[in-house]
Amino acid sequence: MNTFTRIALVSAAASTLAACGSGGFLNRERPDEFAVQRQAPLVVPPDFNLVPPAPGAPRPAEGTAAEQALEALFGGPAARSSVETSVLDRAGSSEPGIRSLVGSEGTNTVAKGSVTRDIVAAPEGDGATAQAVIPG
Repeated sequence: MNTFTRIALVSAAASTLAACGSGGFLNRERPDEFAVQRQAPLVVPPDFNLVPPAPGAPRPAEGTAAEQALEALFGGPAARSSVETSVLDRAGSSEPGIRSLVGSEGTNTVAKGSVTRDIVAAPEGDGATAQAVIPG
C-alpha cells in the first residue's frame, strides 16, 4: 500500500469515528415537541345550549340524506335572478314527458360523424396554424 492510500484510509476512519462521538447526531438534545407552544385550556362556548339525547330516544332527523347533501352543496333555495327568470319566461313550458320522447326511436336525429367530433375535440388556438384534415 502506498502512503497516499494509507493516509486516505486513516482520515476516513477518523472522520467516521468522530461522527459517533459526543457531538454526533445520536446524542444531541432534541426539543420537546409538546413544550414548543403552550396549549390553551378547553373552554365550552357560552352559547352551547345543546341537550344530550335521552337514552333509547330516536335520533332527530332534519330531512333525508339527499336533502342534507343538497343543502350543504348549494345552501338551500335561493331566489332566481332577473336574467334566469327572463330566460325561463321566453323558453315557455315544456311537455311533461319530454325526456322520454327525446330518446325514443321516433325522434329524428342528425349523425354528425367523425368530422364534427374531431372539430369539437381540437385543441384551442388562434387559428393561425389550423388546417383541415380530410379522412381518406
